[in-house]
Amino acid sequence: MPGLLGKKVGMTSVFGADGKNIPCTVIEAGPCVVTQLKTVEKDGYSATQIGYMPKSEKHTNKAEAGHFKAAGVQPMRHLAEFEFESEMTLGQTLTVGDLFEEGMYVDVIGTSKGKGFQGVVKRHGFGGVGQSTHGQDDRLRAPGSVGACAYPSRIFPGTRMAGHMGTDRVTVQNLTVLKVIPEYNLIMVKGSIPGAKNSVVIINR
Repeated sequence: MPGLLGKKVGMTSVFGADGKNIPCTVIEAGPCVVTQLKTVEKDGYSATQIGYMPKSEKHTNKAEAGHFKAAGVQPMRHLAEFEFESEMTLGQTLTVGDLFEEGMYVDVIGTSKGKGFQGVVKRHGFGGVGQSTHGQDDRLRAPGSVGACAYPSRIFPGTRMAGHMGTDRVTVQNLTVLKVIPEYNLIMVKGSIPGAKNSVVIINR
């Protein structure tokens, strides 16, 4: 599906036509530049690679520099592939006004906030075991038993335990586009999206 790369600006709220207060997320989408056109004959599949957020040549390695030079564009910090219905040309600039309009639905892909090492209560919503009385002083947020007895004598893969939480690739589907502001490359979608402020997201139409 066609889409753009963008940056999460933050959250705010707007009033709808019925007077209700609607929470929404502001995304700075694009402008993005077409950096490569992939074809079935050459690459085995058809796709359009676009770049977002220019960077200096000093911070570009030789392989990347040659890739962007072949496309005739400035080096870009982030790249992604999309499937566009219409023909694209190398170096073409895509803006939020070209792809999105109010009322349509989009999918937003981002990286969730990192929470570090967390226990089972925060990570999986466990209720904890036991009470704080009767001598239990360190078992309030414990996971409890994680295995069986002598059989199967092991812990099954996928058992919910404490561990690293966050920094996952998360997709939020069917978000309504509330407003498009082409002059500032901004798009406002209903609800929240994954990631912290200024994190890069992918917006699919």
